[in-house]
Amino acid sequence: MRQLRDEALPFEVRQISVDEARAVLRAQGYDDKLYLLRTHWETSVRVVSCGGFMDLFHNPVAYDAGVIHSFRLTPYAPGLLLRVPVRGSARVRGRAKVSRKLFDTHAESRRWNRLVGVQNLGQLNALSVGGGIDEIIRVDEGVHEKQITAIADQIAAKAGRVRLVLIAGPSSSGKTTFVKRLEVQLRVNGIQPVALSVDNFFVARTQTPRDEQGRLDFECLEALDLKLFNRVLTDLMKRGEALVPRYDFHTGMPTPRDTWERFKVLPDQVVLVEGIHGLNPRLTPAVPARSKFKIYISALTQIGLDEHNRIFTSDTRLLRRIVRDRRYRGYSAADTLSRWPLVRRGEMRHIFPFQGQADVMFNSALVYEHAVLKGFAERFLLEVDERDATFSEAYRLLGFLQKIVPIFPDDVPHNSLLREFIGGSAFNYR
Repeated sequence: MRQLRDEALPFEVRQISVDEARAVLRAQGYDDKLYLLRTHWETSVRVVSCGGFMDLFHNPVAYDAGVIHSFRLTPYAPGLLLRVPVRGSARVRGRAKVSRKLFDTHAESRRWNRLVGVQNLGQLNALSVGGGIDEIIRVDEGVHEKQITAIADQIAAKAGRVRLVLIAGPSSSGKTTFVKRLEVQLRVNGIQPVALSVDNFFVARTQTPRDEQGRLDFECLEALDLKLFNRVLTDLMKRGEALVPRYDFHTGMPTPRDTWERFKVLPDQVVLVEGIHGLNPRLTPAVPARSKFKIYISALTQIGLDEHNRIFTSDTRLLRRIVRDRRYRGYSAADTLSRWPLVRRGEMRHIFPFQGQADVMFNSALVYEHAVLKGFAERFLLEVDERDATFSEAYRLLGFLQKIVPIFPDDVPHNSLLREFIGGSAFNYR
């Protein structure tokens, strides 16, 4: 690393023929990159070179290797962590903070990808074109069902002690469908769950805190009426019933008390709470820690473009959200893209710092989902006007989608988490 930096080797981007690119990649033994060229139908392709290494060009690169002035290589079994400065900083600071549970969840997903033979986008494209993608869908969905069943079994094993199940995760991770599928598996175990929505506990909009720019901050913990929320939880746990508020998002106010709903919880039931703050201890101080079971869910994408170029986990969730918002929430792709930096900031502040406190983690990513999302997301991203401030981000995502062979959504099961975003779910989300 230091030698590469000190020599300041240049990155050279050029356009060459596909035949020349294939010859070089074949000589270097990069079958994963050759897979991508199988569905590239132009006569030429952009490549990037540094020293004796050549790669297909996917994203903008620095002008040379000397721009990395500060980095750290940290041992982390079974390999190393390469750390570079965060945006806005000139040096790598502090110790690496990596949740072992999160790492193990990533590793397990990669292991499964290797077993089914879909480790990169080129292999997925080959299955989409040549046949076999329907089997991948069935197995992939089967893995989800098996994992959800295992989580329900863990909760059932603690029956009588665990009364509150908390589910947290970043935007568009599939929390709503996960909760509904978990409810089914809990019922299989003889446990009757009761779902409690945190959205009904927002404070009046006039009391909502504001961020540094003076905008209403709906994602901070103080946007919730914590006192009322904990009083409801206490009543449910100790008395077996509670009056649960309802919130009117049009008026920005809780509805009148005579419209509130009375919830009842029997001794063999558990309360399910889903929300971004679920793992934050400050959300539920009234409930003893031993009575809680905490679940973290996120779409931890493990399929890469190839062995050297990853697909960003946040891009998977962003594409999910673009499709869902455009189809069911009345927001254009430009609206979603403009809001995304604020969503990400909220995740960094309120979700990711607590993910290591989860009892279990669930990876909601599906190895085939980009091929299904493409048909929807590509259409909606093309609606972004070139004069819009979000156009460059839309252009970047369109470039990524262009590499994917689309598949029809017909084979996606109706209880799939993906149905939460593309429609046709067996569950009612109202």
